[in-house]
Amino acid sequence: MDTNNIDYKKEQSRFFKVLIGLLLLTAVTFIQPHLFLTEANFAAQMFIAVLKAWLIIMYYMHLKGETLITWMAGFSLFIVFTFFAIVIGVDVQHFQFKDESHITESAIPLHEAGHESHSTHSAH
Repeated sequence: MDTNNIDYKKEQSRFFKVLIGLLLLTAVTFIQPHLFLTEANFAAQMFIAVLKAWLIIMYYMHLKGETLITWMAGFSLFIVFTFFAIVIGVDVQHFQFKDESHITESAIPLHEAGHESHSTHSAH
């Protein structure tokens, strides 16, 4: 890109628009859990975060228009995601504290399920 033909006023207005967008998305980040998509807070918050990160990377880090580095970053992200998915998948399959974990226990605790069966037997 030829630096002699840059319209700095146009660039400055673009950066201010991105700044306003980031500020609005930050406000939505705080407002969202109380007003909308309350059943999907995590997904909504992650979507907003990814959108903000994309705006920052593309405009403030000046990567808009850089195709090679964008593809390399995407490929690296894919590799890291795949690695962690495999590691987490293997770890879940070989979790050694299944009986002690609150994550893997049933929805109705065993002591309550047993208590309910005793109370129905004693009522008869």
